[in-house]
Amino acid sequence: MSKLRLNKPTLVMLYGFPGAGKTYFARQLADNISAAHISSDRLRFELFDNPRYDKKEADIISHLMEYMAEEFLKAGVNVVFDSNAIRVSDRRQLRELARRLRSEQVLVWTQTDQATSYARLEVRDRRKSDDKYAAPYTKSEFESYIGHMQNPQNEDYVVISGKHTFTTQLSAVVKKFYDLSLIDSQTATSNVIKPGLVNLIPNPTQGRVDLSRRNIAIR
Repeated sequence: MSKLRLNKPTLVMLYGFPGAGKTYFARQLADNISAAHISSDRLRFELFDNPRYDKKEADIISHLMEYMAEEFLKAGVNVVFDSNAIRVSDRRQLRELARRLRSEQVLVWTQTDQATSYARLEVRDRRKSDDKYAAPYTKSEFESYIGHMQNPQNEDYVVISGKHTFTTQLSAVVKKFYDLSLIDSQTATSNVIKPGLVNLIPNPTQGRVDLSRRNIAIR
């Protein structure tokens, strides 16, 4: 797939459990749409030698991220805002920023079940780019964090699966870009994965087939 050229500066917001795969998606999307990838986790580690993950620290990072996002959007650069917009007020503020700058905004909800999300947190590898700056979580901290999340209700958003490949995730976002008139139909068509046919009939060249174990009935 070729890189997408959006016809209007766009702010992409993220929502999802810790460990859902937001940074994995954000990093690749930023490259795909030539956007500035503003990461709260990375900023924290660059600003603080020993992060405390407290409110004062979070406020500093939030203000800096919003300032950076505003400057990029003013310059006509797309922004992937890689900070979990867990509250309605957070998302409302970012949307207002985009409207004020005559930019578009897209909220991407990365959906992954709680068990899988926490299991990913437990095996994070600091040698990997997506895990290098990620915040640590105990089980109780993870559950407390989720308890404070406010799921989008009467909001416009696009859902992607945190268990899918980026190529599949991008297809869903491309459709949203097209709906918002950020790309034309030809660009959308060339960047959306078309479902292939699934072969339900076992290949006889790959060994004997035990027909008694087949549970597919075609009527």
